Amino acid sequence: MKKAFTLLAAIILALSFAGCSFTSEERIKLRDLDFTILSEDVVPDELKTIIDERMTEPFKLTYSDNSNLYICIGYGEQSTGGYSITVNELYLTDNAIYVNTSLLGPENGSNEKSAKSYPYVVIKTELLDTTVIFE
Repeated sequence: MKKAFTLLAAIILALSFAGCSFTSEERIKLRDLDFTILSEDVVPDELKTIIDERMTEPFKLTYSDNSNLYICIGYGEQSTGGYSITVNELYLTDNAIYVNTSLLGPENGSNEKSAKSYPYVVIKTELLDTTVIFE
């Protein structure tokens, strides 16, 4: 009985150490990134073409020129207008840029037309050579 208990204790101890080695790396925010939300008329032409081709379905993409990084998030076809998008977070870690947005629906009782809409946001920020993670 004592051997079984010792063996069981050793197995539990070994599993607890093994569990520690599989924990995910903690994400440490280095800094928030400054950004600008671009209106449709100032989006670079090449990027606007890409967005126009994809806007009927949800999309997430990045685009860069020689001086800026553009992070684009589209929510696909919606049955009405009146939607807006908010940027909840945009920050840098050691190995990535993290972005989190939310689609806000039209207010109840709003007089939005029943025409379909294709809400998207284009976020312009500094050009950094790192991966963008969409949350």
